[in-house]
Amino acid sequence: MPFLLLALVGVVTAVALVGHGAQTLARRAPGPAAAGRPGAGLRALAGFAGAAAVVLYAWGALCVAGAVMSAEDGGAGSSPMPPCRTAGNPELSARVVDYSVSYPPLRFRCETSDGDGYASDEVPGWVNPAVAALALAAVGGAVAAGYANGACRASSSRSQVSKSERPDS
Repeated sequence: MPFLLLALVGVVTAVALVGHGAQTLARRAPGPAAAGRPGAGLRALAGFAGAAAVVLYAWGALCVAGAVMSAEDGGAGSSPMPPCRTAGNPELSARVVDYSVSYPPLRFRCETSDGDGYASDEVPGWVNPAVAALALAAVGGAVAAGYANGACRASSSRSQVSKSERPDS
């Protein structure tokens, strides 16, 4: 089952990103060493936001995996498939013939006999937008940290060049 492997890889990646963020913040302790590390706060933000995005995606993958296991479980009470049962519209649930799963975005889709379908409520609707927002925050933090680091290096190299051009008196 690829979703369980995806969840495991997600947890390992999240732990690594949290470690990176914590290490970056620990190196940012007050003192002369902190002055040489521009963008450290942004790098930490990127690590923590990336970890949160990965954890949330892994949780959504586990929700989809649970829905797949529930749909594949046969026996009494298995028709219509439990993840496809809708409280407000039992007629729609009765027409379900199959299901499909998607990774990006995380979705468990119930397919009906007329070729149409609907998304199940197994993955909450806020998971995919939250993953996207956290991933964008992580990428934005990493890009901003790189820009801050590059701007600081350019500034220090300009000041070194101007000092070397001055004649000594």
